[in-house]
Amino acid sequence: MKRILLSTTSFQDTPGVHHGMLAAAGFEVVRERGPLPEARMLELAGGFDAYLCGDDALTRAVIARSLPRLKVISKYGIGLDRIDVAAATELKVPVLYTPGVNHTTVAEHTFALILAAMRNLVAEANHTAAGRWTRMTGHELCGKTLAIVGVGRIGKEVVIRARAFGLHVIGFDSYWDGDFARKHGLERADDLDGMLRRADIITLHTNLTPATRHLINARNLALVRKGALIVNTARGELVELDALVAALRENRLLAYATDVLEQEPPPAGHPLLGLANVIVTPHIGSRTHESVQRQASCAVENLTRFFSGRPPVAQANPEVGGAA
Repeated sequence: MKRILLSTTSFQDTPGVHHGMLAAAGFEVVRERGPLPEARMLELAGGFDAYLCGDDALTRAVIARSLPRLKVISKYGIGLDRIDVAAATELKVPVLYTPGVNHTTVAEHTFALILAAMRNLVAEANHTAAGRWTRMTGHELCGKTLAIVGVGRIGKEVVIRARAFGLHVIGFDSYWDGDFARKHGLERADDLDGMLRRADIITLHTNLTPATRHLINARNLALVRKGALIVNTARGELVELDALVAALRENRLLAYATDVLEQEPPPAGHPLLGLANVIVTPHIGSRTHESVQRQASCAVENLTRFFSGRPPVAQANPEVGGAA
């Protein structure tokens, strides 16, 4: 019997068909509450045939210590920045993932954050719950300029919804789908700095890589127009924290609305917590009943396909072979 470490809490906490699929697969399943840091992963390493992981720290050291028993990593979701894919490839461990399962959900959450920030919804709801009838003046979306950094699956869904709100939409990405842009009235930005200067709302939907770490930083935050909103449903590390906090404290930004932080959950005293112009949700952008079942079912299917010698739904390092 194959022994599987299941660490994603979304999978565990959300009811749905994925639980039956996992049970029917006949694995011995050990459950942990992730995301797990490297220290905990090193303690667990070596006792499993597969990891069904979320955003756990699967570093080179963890993967190396997991051998020779570890045969495959099945990522629940699409973000691979917590997995050392290069090390996995070198050590001949396939890394499977689940593309195309959460773009609708994350795009919807992006607009939940935009509307919450533009209309002061969190503060207003808290005032009313406390018995205060405090009527704050917000901002319309219609007619504003929305800058999208990263126009992949999620970014495209944001474009579609943005047009319905009457936003002018600019996109920045190294890959450009011209047909999609023409169909949906998406303007292509020639450079990031120029786009940031024009934007009323900036939303981040790009992968975290060495090149995109601190993509939003002290230098280009100075270019952002006063009163702009920044939304982040991608990765916390895309934004330079100290520079962001300074801009927020100086009220150069309307707000920062984020679903992701560099460290999750955040430590006590995190500089973003408690700021009046910050909204933080606990990495729930893809956590809906519909999306969880799609992601989890695909992650389980990847495992069952792998151990039966069939091609997975998607593999980040296809040069590594299948099950032994």
